[in-house]
Amino acid sequence: MSYFAVALARRGGDWAGDEIDLADVEDLDGVVDVLRQAVGDDTEVALMLFEENDEWFGIVRIDDDADPRVFVSDGRVIETSTIGAILGEAAAVQDDEDDDDEEDDDDVRAAGDPIGDADVLTDLGTPADRLLKLCAEEGQLPADILSVVCETAGCLEALEQLRA
Repeated sequence: MSYFAVALARRGGDWAGDEIDLADVEDLDGVVDVLRQAVGDDTEVALMLFEENDEWFGIVRIDDDADPRVFVSDGRVIETSTIGAILGEAAAVQDDEDDDDEEDDDDVRAAGDPIGDADVLTDLGTPADRLLKLCAEEGQLPADILSVVCETAGCLEALEQLRA
């Protein structure tokens, strides 16, 4: 399976990134460790963006010492992908915790049922309803969606440099 994984960090308003390897990661703590090693200290925002086989994407966000926040565009990947299982299980737990706090938003849910913290990018310009609508939009590839959210957040240039 082919995948693309990057760590993006914002420091002083500027974004920088590195491609990361998740081959040896066994759980979410391992993903967070790789992300922290890639972005270093003194980051305002740290994101891991992951896309696999043009089928789905995942976002992991770490803020200071808070628990990582995870969003996965298609919950079915828990059954079909090693990294999908790691991210999907964490996202499903966050989804269950959020169910009590949120109103029913099934009208914007995609057929692939995104799971996790859809508010993960709200303060970076992509609110939950927009992220869910992007996932539901027919014909959107994961790379396209990540480009849209990165453009809104101001980190598209850093992402595109890594894709080149």
